[in-house]
Amino acid sequence: MNLQDLTRKYYVEYDYNCAETLLHACNEYYGLSLMEEDMKVMAGFGGGMFIGSTCGALVGCVASLSKKIIETKAHDQLTDFRPAVQKCVRNFKDELNGINCSEIKPQFHSKEEKCLPTCLKAAKAMEKTMMELGINHE
Repeated sequence: MNLQDLTRKYYVEYDYNCAETLLHACNEYYGLSLMEEDMKVMAGFGGGMFIGSTCGALVGCVASLSKKIIETKAHDQLTDFRPAVQKCVRNFKDELNGINCSEIKPQFHSKEEKCLPTCLKAAKAMEKTMMELGINHE
């Protein structure tokens, strides 16, 4: 099962929002060792924090990247971490033509699939980022 398959599973079968979906899928695919209780922190990021701001799928990707890379805290690893996050945002933006929900939703959202196409494209961007960073799935 690849990251896009897991993304589809968590979005469709479990009815998670975009941010929750990406963190769940990445947790399973990249072995992040997050517990189900930890996933609740993503709930408020769906729909661009419900105001069309930064897409929750991107937030889920960056949260996953953070968990995978950071050993103590961001300030201890900025030299490596900052460019990794920048790659993630670049790949997301290239795939989805923006980073804000208000830009992305008109292009990829539908009544039938909701934000599934956005989540699948986010997963594709995340896989590209991890590949560029030399990080393999578990």
